[in-house]
Amino acid sequence: MRVVIDANVLIAAYAARGLCEATVELCIINNHIILTQDMLNDLAEKLTKKIRLPTVSVAAITAYLKNNSQMVTAAQVPPKACRDPDDLNILGAAVAGDADYIISGDDDLLSLKAYEGIPIVTPRQYWELFTRTE
Repeated sequence: MRVVIDANVLIAAYAARGLCEATVELCIINNHIILTQDMLNDLAEKLTKKIRLPTVSVAAITAYLKNNSQMVTAAQVPPKACRDPDDLNILGAAVAGDADYIISGDDDLLSLKAYEGIPIVTPRQYWELFTRTE
């Protein structure tokens, strides 16, 4: 399974123990995670500024994700594809990486339900789908 994980899910995974952490771990072990450098940069900025993790920890997290993911250049996505222009990179990464799912907690993405045939699901929906089919 090929998945794109939105920054908000990754932030939650590294900020607290819980469903997001378990979902990200599940994806690292059993799936191919698709990321762009812009997604990693966004994650690093938010972990540093919002969560206030030390720079060394943020560097370790982003290096770990980069080493355990497929890095792609996001495909061009029409600006009207999503109401939040910041989410276009997520959609473009999913298209470029031929993703099976986009995992997000972002209402702007979730309201789409799918993009180019790629389902957009919450961490809980993905967890239930994956663990039910195992």
